[in-house]
Amino acid sequence: MKRKIIIYSHLVLMVAGLLVTGCVKLDVTPTNKFTDETYWTSEDKANSVLSMAYRQMFSSDYFMANEILSDNVYNGYGTSNEKLIATGLADVSNGRFESEWGATYGGIKTCHTFLANVDRITSMSQLLRDRRKAEIRFIRASLYLELTTWYGDVPHFIADITPEQAKTIARKPQTQILEWVHKELDEVAAILPSREEYAAADNGRITRGAAMALNARAYLYENNWTKVAEYTDKLINSSTYGTYSLFSNYEELFWAKNEYNSEIILSMQYVPELRTWGNLVDFAPMSTNARLNLAGPTQGLVDSYLMKNGKKWTASDPAYAGRDPRMGATIAYDGSKWTNRSGVIYDIVIHPDGPAPTDGRKSDKYTGPGSTQTATGYYYRKFCDPTPSSYTGGGWDSNLNLPLIRFADVLLMYAEAKNELGQMNSTIWDQTIKKLRQRTGFDNTGDALDLPSNDPNVLREVIRNERRCELALEGLRVFDIRRWKTAETVLTQQPRGAKFDKSSGTYDYIKLPAGSFSRNRDYLWAVPRKERLLNPNLSQNPGY
Repeated sequence: MKRKIIIYSHLVLMVAGLLVTGCVKLDVTPTNKFTDETYWTSEDKANSVLSMAYRQMFSSDYFMANEILSDNVYNGYGTSNEKLIATGLADVSNGRFESEWGATYGGIKTCHTFLANVDRITSMSQLLRDRRKAEIRFIRASLYLELTTWYGDVPHFIADITPEQAKTIARKPQTQILEWVHKELDEVAAILPSREEYAAADNGRITRGAAMALNARAYLYENNWTKVAEYTDKLINSSTYGTYSLFSNYEELFWAKNEYNSEIILSMQYVPELRTWGNLVDFAPMSTNARLNLAGPTQGLVDSYLMKNGKKWTASDPAYAGRDPRMGATIAYDGSKWTNRSGVIYDIVIHPDGPAPTDGRKSDKYTGPGSTQTATGYYYRKFCDPTPSSYTGGGWDSNLNLPLIRFADVLLMYAEAKNELGQMNSTIWDQTIKKLRQRTGFDNTGDALDLPSNDPNVLREVIRNERRCELALEGLRVFDIRRWKTAETVLTQQPRGAKFDKSSGTYDYIKLPAGSFSRNRDYLWAVPRKERLLNPNLSQNPGY
């Protein structure tokens, strides 16, 4: 993917200056003089800085790579920074540890620059300035939430600091940062418009509903079930913060033509030619002119999808037929149908004994470890919009918006919180899990749609599995297994791929190398080595 934004990697350099190019949806002229007093003369120039902050809020690289940090996806080709983390080989100089820290503080620098200067633009109405400040404050809060989720205690400041201060600032306790995040999001929710109050030209802007949903997620990561239930209830049972509902078609929910549908609460914004993302070139089936397969879904993820009748899949059931339709909308498996951008439908052939392609397409077959093809026997389907206009130049440079928060996630948070509080009942179930299953096309049977138990322990596993299937490949699984404290278990088990390994003489599941996860170290990331060299007051997390 072409990166149109240059971000500093050191906290010290971030407070010393800023050099960026590019924008989000707004077509504005780039500048490298955002900190000059003479720059702040018009609303368009303020929008340029705001657009940059939107870009820095998150990236498609992290969106995709975060799945490698979970048990959903296995990195089979090469060795990414995330694979080093997943295998326990990452040290304090790991590139992901460094880039996450640097990019996040780069975004915070942009937010501070905007807040310190936007009042100079007197031609903007006070109402508009307050709203734009609220958007920036949301972005800053989301960046601090990201930082403290990965690193725990981090430096926290709400205005620019000097290079000298950056060399001495200490880490603030995570609990204090989260208190600030919650308060900040509450305040901006009172200022921001709802999604209905924005004009179509403002599609993609942060709303008060997004502020409520992110606050709920922040409480989720703290396992504060009372607050999770309170904040998600405001989005489910009230229209004060916007009206949201599930989009009718799960697969097409992730197509560009539907990117501003009623389910999307917040998404990363992309636009043809000006800003695209190209990560799918290393995840889609090879027959789609993908470059290689960096990582593929695991058999564990496939096994998590129920049968369409609501029963658990067993080895006596067909491998893929009759399953939860979300599986086929998320994962390309052997025998699944693929529609290319010309509207031609063909079979995906991954089994080693399957027929060779006869129409000039690359082969999708599993050929063993170390090849450029799938290491797991599966490829990505989710986000592979078949519409030609969703791409630039005929390749995999996509302008599809990537979802950061969906209403489905809100329903799942609500269900989980209510169950943990001992308040799950058929009414809550019908509002949440039943709706998700009805939307995806489960059979109209009791096993599929009815509350399966009154035992919170049984329901806990059901809800967690539902969350895995609904949100698969959206970069959220890693945060779930960390907050549940199951990472130390699921990430150290040997992952499997499809039943394509014939090394023993008969086909068996592909056996992949097990990961490594230390409960005493890996729930927090290392403070990057280069940051501690610049600032000796930065303490290190245990185990590093």
